[in-house]
Amino acid sequence: MADHGTNIALPETLRGLDDLALDMRLMASHRADRVWHRVNPQLWAASTNPWAVLKSIGQPELEKLGSDPRFCSEVQALVEDRRSRNSHPFWFPRSPAAKTLSLTAYFSMEFGLSEALPIYAGGLGVLAGDYLKSSTDLGVPVVGVGLLYQQGYFRQALDSQGNQRELYPFSDPSEIPVQRLRGPDDAWIRIPLEFPGRTVYLRAWAVNVGRLWLYLLDSDDPANDPSDRGITAQLYDADPEVRWQQELALGFGGWRLLRELGMDPHVCHLNEGHAALAILERARWIALDHAVPFDVALTVARTGTVFTTHTPVAAAFDRFDPSYVVAYLSPLAAEMQVSVDEILALGRTRSHDKAEPFNMAFLAIRGAAHVNGVSELHGEVSRELFADLFPRCPIEEVPVGYVTNGIHVPSWDSPAADELWTDAELREQWRGVPTPIVERLQKRPAAELWAMRNHNRERFVSWARQRLARQYTIAGAGADRIDEAQRIFDPNILTLGFARRFTEYKRTGLLLHDPDRFARILTNPDFPVQIAVAGKAHPADTSGKAMIQRWYAFSQREDVRSHVAFLADYDLLLAEQLVNGVDVWINTPRRPWEASGTSGMKVLVNGGLNLSELDGWWAEAYTPGVGWAIGDRREHHGDPGWDAEEADRIYALLESEIVPMFYTRDHNDVPQDWIARVRASMATLTPRFSAERMVRDYVERFYTPAATAYRTRILENCRVGRDVQRWRQLIADHWSEVSFGALHVEPTTTGHHFRVLVSLGAIGTDAVRVQLYADASDGAAAERIAMSRGEEVIRGTFSYHAHVDSSRSSDDYTPRVVPYHPDASVPLEAEQICWHS
Repeated sequence: MADHGTNIALPETLRGLDDLALDMRLMASHRADRVWHRVNPQLWAASTNPWAVLKSIGQPELEKLGSDPRFCSEVQALVEDRRSRNSHPFWFPRSPAAKTLSLTAYFSMEFGLSEALPIYAGGLGVLAGDYLKSSTDLGVPVVGVGLLYQQGYFRQALDSQGNQRELYPFSDPSEIPVQRLRGPDDAWIRIPLEFPGRTVYLRAWAVNVGRLWLYLLDSDDPANDPSDRGITAQLYDADPEVRWQQELALGFGGWRLLRELGMDPHVCHLNEGHAALAILERARWIALDHAVPFDVALTVARTGTVFTTHTPVAAAFDRFDPSYVVAYLSPLAAEMQVSVDEILALGRTRSHDKAEPFNMAFLAIRGAAHVNGVSELHGEVSRELFADLFPRCPIEEVPVGYVTNGIHVPSWDSPAADELWTDAELREQWRGVPTPIVERLQKRPAAELWAMRNHNRERFVSWARQRLARQYTIAGAGADRIDEAQRIFDPNILTLGFARRFTEYKRTGLLLHDPDRFARILTNPDFPVQIAVAGKAHPADTSGKAMIQRWYAFSQREDVRSHVAFLADYDLLLAEQLVNGVDVWINTPRRPWEASGTSGMKVLVNGGLNLSELDGWWAEAYTPGVGWAIGDRREHHGDPGWDAEEADRIYALLESEIVPMFYTRDHNDVPQDWIARVRASMATLTPRFSAERMVRDYVERFYTPAATAYRTRILENCRVGRDVQRWRQLIADHWSEVSFGALHVEPTTTGHHFRVLVSLGAIGTDAVRVQLYADASDGAAAERIAMSRGEEVIRGTFSYHAHVDSSRSSDDYTPRVVPYHPDASVPLEAEQICWHS
C-alpha cells in the first residue's frame, strides 16, 4: 500500500489531480503540462515537478481552481485519459507472450523518468526510465526496482571562467513524486540487511508509472548509524565500500522488498552488473522455499535471469576487493552451507586466484541464461570482453546477443511534433499498434514538416536564452553579458546540438580541432550556423573538466559569441529542449566505445538529423538518405592523426553539404532536399529505435523463453533444476576424461566423410554432443554439423561419423565434443569444449 503522506483536500471537481501529479508516465503528456503551468507557473517552469507544484498552493487557491469549469474540464479529461490508458489492453495482453509471462522485475541502479525525480546520472538511467514508460504503454507486466538517493548525481554549475562546480542539493521525499510503502498492518515497510556487526534498515518507496510501479529503497532510516544513513546519499558514490553497500541494498534489499510485497517474479532483468547480487538473494529464497541446496537454487534462478550489459570496455566493470565479499557475504555462505570461495568464484575469471577482484559483470553472466549488449556492434564488442569466461569457445559462440536500445517516443517529442504525429494518426504505434508510418508521413506536405522544424527551433532558442541568462546571473556576470545572453542565437539559422558526458572516449574536443575553421563555418555571413553544447565531467575527471573550459572559452570569443552557448547542468529538461529544437545532432565517440548512444535517437521524432560516428546505434541505422556519418567502420584507438582526419571530415560535410542543403530553398522558402532527409529519418528510423520495439524484443526473445524455462526448472520441488545441476557437476568432475582418437577423412564426389573415435569416460553419450565445426568463411556463417554415433569400440569409447557436402577443404572442419542437456543453456551453464587437436 502506497502512502503519499499529504493532507491535500481536493475539491470534488478536481478529484484525481493528486494521482495525476504522482504518475510519472504523465510527464510525457503535453496536455498535462498546461494544467501544472496553470497551478503555479513559476514553480512549474523552474522544476517541472507536478507533485511539488500541487503541494505548493494553499486550500483557497485549490478551491478557486475547483470552481473554474475550463480548468476542471481539462483535469477530468486527463483523469479519464489516464484511466483509459491504464485499463486498455494494448499489445501485451493480446500477444502470445501473455500466456507465459507473468511478471518481470527490472533492477537498475538509476532511473531517469523525469527531472522531478533526480535518481539518474545519464544514459543508463534514461534508458531505464524509457523502458518503464514503454512497458506501461504496451501493458507488459513489469515492476522496477532501484534506490532513492537523498542527493542523487551532482548538479553542475560553471563559474565565470568555465570551471565546473559540483553541487549536491538535497531531495526532500515529501516534495518529489514518491510514496512511502506500508505493509498489510499499515506499518511502514523496512527491509533489514545484515552488515558486519549491525543491521541496516532500508525504507521503501513507490513511484507510479502509469499502470506499473517502480519500488525504491533508501538507507536514511532513523534507526541506522549516521554513516549507514548516508549509503544512499549520492548515486555512484566514489568510496568503493559505500558503492558495494549500495549494490547490496539494490540486489539483496530489492529482492527482499519484492518478497515482502508478495511478489515472486519469474524473470529478473539486470540493467547492468550493479544489480547482480539479486541473483544470490533470489537463489537463497529458492533454496529456503524448496529445501534444495544452494547450487540447485542458483541453477533454477539462473534460467529466469536476463543480464543487459552497457559497458564497452572491461575497465568500466564494477570490481570489488574480495575482502568485501568475505565480510558481507559470509553469513549468506554459512546459511546456504557453501564456502565463501564458491561465491567468490562466481565473480572471477580464475576461481582460485585470491588476488583477483570480484567482478559484478562476471557474477551477472554466471547467474543469467540470457545476456545482451545494447546495439549490434556492442554485442560484438561484448563477446570480445567476455571471451575469457569461455576460453574454448569461438568468439561468435560467446553467449552474448544484442537488443538495440530505443527511446520512449512520447517523452521526447515536442508539442509541434506531437501534433504532427497525432494528425497523421501514428501515435498508437508506440502502444504496439502497427501503423503505416512511411506511407502516412509521405503524405504530409514538405511545408508542414518545415513549419514544425521552424517552430521547434524558435521554441528552443527562446528557452536557451532564458537558461543562459540565468546561468550567467548565477556565475556573477555583468549586466551587459546577461543582456547579450538574452539575445543569443537566431531562430532562423541552422542549429547544431552537441551534448554528452565530457570524457575522453566521447572526443568532445573534436569539433574544436581547428577552432578558427569551425568559427568560420559558424559565422559565414550567407549561411550562418549556431551550436548549443552541454555536458558534465565526472568530478575526478580533470581532462573532461579541461575540455568544458575549452568549450566555454571558445563560446566567449568575440567572433562567435552569438553563435555558441555552453548550457550548464545537462539534465533531462535540458536534453528535452535540445533534442526538440536542434536541426542536426552531432556525436563523435571513439569507435567502438559508444555502446548504443540513445541521445541521437531522441531527435528522430522531432525531425532532427544525425551527424555521427559509425558507432553504437548509428552503425546499424545509417544510410545516406537519413543523415551523415563519419568513420570507416574500423577501430583507430587513440590515433591523433585519425582524429584530425575525422575532424576535417566533419568540417567538410558542414561546409560542402549540410549547410548548403539547409539554405537551398524553393520558391516557398522550403529546403526540399533537407526535408526529404527529415521525412526519411522520421519514417524509417523512429519506429526502429523506439523503446516500444525494444521492449517487445525483450519480451519475445528473452522474457518469454526465460519464464518458460524457469517454470520448468522450479516445478516438482525443482526436479529439472536438480537434474541440470547433477549434469553440470558430472561435466565439471569428469571432463578431463574426454578425448579424441585418430581422425579419418575420405573424399566423396560431393564432399568428405569423417570418422573419429571419441572417449567419453564417465560422462557417457547422453550428456554430450559430437560435432564438426568450421569457422565462418567468405561471408557465410560458421558451420556446426552433428556427428552420428556408431558402435562402442571399447568401454566408454565410441565411433562417430558425418558426411559433409561442401566444396570447402576438409582441413576447415574440426571435430569437437560439447556438453548437452535438453534443459540447459550451453555454454552459459557448461563452457567446456574438447577439440580434436
